[in-house]
Amino acid sequence: MPLGAARFGLSGADLGKLELIETQTVSGVSSAIFTSIQESTYNVHFMTIQKYQPTTDDQSFRIRFFESGVEESASVYQRAQFINDTAPSSADFRSTGDDKIVAIWNTGSATNEIGNAYLYFYNLGDSSKYSFVTQQEVHYTKTPRLRQSFGSAVLPQASTVDQIKLFVSTGNFSCTASLYGIKE
Repeated sequence: MPLGAARFGLSGADLGKLELIETQTVSGVSSAIFTSIQESTYNVHFMTIQKYQPTTDDQSFRIRFFESGVEESASVYQRAQFINDTAPSSADFRSTGDDKIVAIWNTGSATNEIGNAYLYFYNLGDSSKYSFVTQQEVHYTKTPRLRQSFGSAVLPQASTVDQIKLFVSTGNFSCTASLYGIKE
């Protein structure tokens, strides 16, 4: 064992390893739910979203949490995001009372107008802490032009989050989403 690893007690424990929980490939659905997120096993989760495409133009890819099996759809989520755009503009968005978390902003529905993202979720299974998420994404708008955003969101109530819902507000979508636990 290297001396540096021994000093920190890292005896080959494989910390930080991604462990796949589930992959869902969906097409033409209005929502998809990860129902077994192993929240009591992992304190940190990681999600990838690939080739998100809505059937209706200008649809954001959204997330909601389920607390002990009940979907939290009230305007309680708080979020802040910064959007970079290839048009000569950018914007920040903040909300202290929203009914969803935005993972990917308004994406077009034409061929090749897709979005990709990754997200980290923290404290989902810890009923004594707030659950929060950080996200980073890139997508093509209906214009089409390239847009990127990053940000974070919180569910500001101590609860056990045991499911994650992916959805759009209008129409349907397609994507491949993978949920991982990060070994501590």
